[in-house]
Amino acid sequence: MNIHQEILAKGERNGRICLFQHLKNVADIAAVVANHAGLDEHIAIEGALLHDIGKVSPLFQKSLAPSYKKKPCSVFRHEIASLFFLSLIKEESHRDAVIDMVVAHHKSMYKDVRELGILDLDDNTNCFEEHSKGFEEWSPIALEILESLGLKTHKISIDEAEDNYEYVVDYCCNRKSDCSKWRGLLMASDHMASAMETESEMPLNKLFIKPDLSFYNRQSQLYPLSMISAESKKKHTLVTAPTGAGKTDFLLRRCQGRVFYTLPFQASINAMYDRIKADLSDTNAQVYLLHAASNLKVKDEKVEESIMQRHVGASVKILTPHQMASIVFGIKGYEAMAMDLRGRDVILDEIHTYSDAIQSIVLRIIEILIALDCRVHVGTATMPTELYKRILELLGGPGEVYEVKLAPNTLASFNRHQIYKLTSREDAFGVISSAVKKHSKLLIVCNQVKRAQEFYEEIDELYPDIRKMLIHSRYKRNDRARLETDLRTDFNILEDTPCIVVSTQVVEVSLDISFDVMVTECATIDALVQRFGRINRKRSLETIGHYKPIYVISPPENEKEALPYSLDVLKGTFEVLPDNGQVMEEEHIQEMIDKVYPKVMFQNIDYTGVAFLHGKWQLKALCHQARSALLETLDINSAVCITEKDKERYLQGTGMERAEMEIPVSYHSIAHRNLDQLNVGTRPFVIPDKGYDHEKGLLPDYCKTEYYQTFEIL
Repeated sequence: MNIHQEILAKGERNGRICLFQHLKNVADIAAVVANHAGLDEHIAIEGALLHDIGKVSPLFQKSLAPSYKKKPCSVFRHEIASLFFLSLIKEESHRDAVIDMVVAHHKSMYKDVRELGILDLDDNTNCFEEHSKGFEEWSPIALEILESLGLKTHKISIDEAEDNYEYVVDYCCNRKSDCSKWRGLLMASDHMASAMETESEMPLNKLFIKPDLSFYNRQSQLYPLSMISAESKKKHTLVTAPTGAGKTDFLLRRCQGRVFYTLPFQASINAMYDRIKADLSDTNAQVYLLHAASNLKVKDEKVEESIMQRHVGASVKILTPHQMASIVFGIKGYEAMAMDLRGRDVILDEIHTYSDAIQSIVLRIIEILIALDCRVHVGTATMPTELYKRILELLGGPGEVYEVKLAPNTLASFNRHQIYKLTSREDAFGVISSAVKKHSKLLIVCNQVKRAQEFYEEIDELYPDIRKMLIHSRYKRNDRARLETDLRTDFNILEDTPCIVVSTQVVEVSLDISFDVMVTECATIDALVQRFGRINRKRSLETIGHYKPIYVISPPENEKEALPYSLDVLKGTFEVLPDNGQVMEEEHIQEMIDKVYPKVMFQNIDYTGVAFLHGKWQLKALCHQARSALLETLDINSAVCITEKDKERYLQGTGMERAEMEIPVSYHSIAHRNLDQLNVGTRPFVIPDKGYDHEKGLLPDYCKTEYYQTFEIL
């Protein structure tokens, strides 16, 4: 057996892995993935063994040298050279699937961003001639490696290689619109192998474990949803219930297999990850987390668990809809996401909290999930009736959906807030003074980061000796993680000690904190109901029937100050709220919501080039779109910046170290500042050191541009 240790899949900079070992690792994983995806295991192994064999070419091996400098206009795509060996696949019926696995596992087959796809190169270059240079010298080594891996081989002449190439080009030209399961399988297996190859063994036994969710069968009269049966022959679920009614447990009880659990904000999914991981700690379930900074959240886990967060096969994966949106826009890797999702249970929790664009994306995600034969479970505290009807229709109507709502007398037991309206921000300071004197835990919520910072500065000056915190999304990721931890494990458990937390919407959803008093800017009615859930949250026999105060500041006078909300919706919300200490009655919240939202305008995202439309995949198979299609639609955390003093450390740092320094921002808020932009990592913009404060976060006024949008939310 000759495995040719000298032939590398990765050079020194990427861990120096020999090609034989990499192909074996990918094949081992591909077999497991295929088995759980209902695909032919034998085909999966064949495609995995061929996918990188073109790396044997000296043209590729030379590129791994640290001193290598690419010649202008030179192009060598190893996946194209790999397909010169296609005729080694004895079963002709397997060959098309193998092409799907190999030809586009790095680049879009056609109209690639850098025009490096096989059809791009075939149109613009003498592709076969360039990729087959020296083939007769290097192909015997490739055959020896493949033979050592168990694939039966024969000598392949240059003519046979060209015939294979022409077959692949013809196949690709005739490929229709589709989402290729085989491409998804190979990309998932390849990425997982690459991530795990620094470990001594591949954790294949931890993939695709069906979670034991029996923990959530617990019952308590305090949590009325726990007393309602989750058994129903209906496939999907729509649950409407107040915060604290046991919605999370109920949604998980409705699940029958592996689970994808989506929530809108980083803080809420971090909290849910901690909760479910603890709940299932006595089982063999693998609980993974996925968002832009999830590596920082799990960096203290075992190395293999930290690596596995971004890969397929989790028992429970907790993520944001932004991560799932790749399947809507056909972003690179969407086939792997679709393959992992197929037939699974998907929980879409707090669905009412999304902005117009995200809400439209979530509705399209539901359509795709139905096409992927998923069981969809939607949870909400509040939702406009029109949106509810739209989701119910997408899920197949009452015959397919188990609808659960609480009875009016049960809802009454969740009345816990007395509402007071304030005419101005200045009126809030009397409330704050009174709360401090009573040793209350006070939560102040603003709708814009800049106003939250200004409020915090005033509080800090007035109460220098009181425990306090500011939290929003425009912090370095490591600072944000520290603040979230402090909020849940320190401020949240204080007793008989006054403290003040100033925040934006990041505290709004599924964050298990309970404060005594809230002062909040007026938001939309659905957002406020969710926001109010952070006050008097702890539910016990003693707290039922007891109320705590919430003070709502009247809406601003102009549209700019109202952002990210519509001024008309804010005014409508303020009008329907109770006042003068009246109780916010859960039974009437739906009525209030429908007054504010008599109609719901669903944003059209089809112009962005979505991959799935009218029940069909629209994108040519083996192709993907640039990530910009998604980012332009969302315009949320679509760029990052770092401080000047972190620049050198960022240039030299690991991926984890770089992530800790990054400050998420909207691309449009930072791109026109004439700032330096690094060409490594996530290509951060570099801001002056005075533009960031460890306590207050990003300070836009010191980032030298008149274009900065100071109304950034979250």
